[in-house]
Amino acid sequence: MTVTFAAYDGTKLAFHTRGSGRPLICLPGGMQASAYLGDLGGLTRHREVITLDLRGTGDSAVPQDPATYRCDRLVDDVEALREHLGLETVELLGHSGGANLASLYAARHPERVARLLLITPGMFAVGLPPSGDERRASVLRRRDEPWFAEAYAAFEAIAAGKAEPEHWEAIAPFHYGRWDEAARAHHAREATQRNAEAMAVYGSEGAFQPDTTRAALSTLDAQVLLLAGEVDPGAPPTAVRAFADLFPAAAYVEQPGAAHFPWLDDPELFVAAVSDFLA
Repeated sequence: MTVTFAAYDGTKLAFHTRGSGRPLICLPGGMQASAYLGDLGGLTRHREVITLDLRGTGDSAVPQDPATYRCDRLVDDVEALREHLGLETVELLGHSGGANLASLYAARHPERVARLLLITPGMFAVGLPPSGDERRASVLRRRDEPWFAEAYAAFEAIAAGKAEPEHWEAIAPFHYGRWDEAARAHHAREATQRNAEAMAVYGSEGAFQPDTTRAALSTLDAQVLLLAGEVDPGAPPTAVRAFADLFPAAAYVEQPGAAHFPWLDDPELFVAAVSDFLA
């Protein structure tokens, strides 16, 4: 079911609900329509999964002011959704870049967060971007894959600052635990689901204050889960473990064989890890 509501500035936002049980609000990454999250591998069997289309993506309207695409300003949209749902506290999941937004929300509204789940998370909000060596270690674990040579050459071109559009396309297999037909189809839909203008603003100057956010998260009184994919170059396990260490007490899970979309790589393992945490 798709529902719309008004954000603080009147922008019409949309969210989608599937499943039943206690609600779990899910924030997508990459200023991409939340459709790419699907049912999160079948998590809808355990919870009412609420996926928010961030402004300018999916079924949500384009705002009058493009500056409101900035990540810190999107926090007010998440708060508007909580108020619309009538929830005193929320269980909040952020995937990839959406984890930056979830982290900023938890830092600004700690009393509203009962559980925080950061899945293969973006880490710019806390000033912990993965190093080139951490990313390289992840991709080198795929050296036996038939597509590796072309993808690795593109990876090194990007690392050397010589990126061309075809290089970004060539590294797509690294983001999936299996580069099969389902993964190719999932990746192909990204081009039509992403708002490039919004993405350019999302992490622009002023969006993140890492020292302030780390200080706030260090006292967060909520249950926290960080889940990493074993071979994910976007959020390498070593970097995600360092992120987990920022919290007073956080559970860390590393999903074997998974990359950036763990619910696609092994739905059963992913759902088991998340539902156990939420139980």
